[in-house]
Amino acid sequence: MTKLERGMVIDLNLDPSLGSETGRIRPCVIVTNDIYNEKVPVIQVVPVTAWNEKKSLIKTNVEIEPTESNGLTKKSIADCLQTRPVDYKLRLVKIRGRLSSELIERIDEALAIVFGIRF
Repeated sequence: MTKLERGMVIDLNLDPSLGSETGRIRPCVIVTNDIYNEKVPVIQVVPVTAWNEKKSLIKTNVEIEPTESNGLTKKSIADCLQTRPVDYKLRLVKIRGRLSSELIERIDEALAIVFGIRF
């Protein structure tokens, strides 16, 4: 299996989901650090969903334009409020690509807001 790293965009099967949780097979961004990604089977991810104007107004959502390097095919949103742990060995469908360091920084800022972390 390919080594999973922070900032990679991977497709995961997020079902079963309950209530308003993000589900289905969808792209997700790996946000755990590479030390954990290498040593434990559970990683933390931010689900990616289709862009729309309403979602783009939410402070903790990060817009992502599709590029060859990230493997996305349409304008999307990283929904940082929906971050979740997953066992990638059971949920991984495929690897798409990698986000730019600028987008990872924006996701880090959104996660700091979600978790109330101050620097």
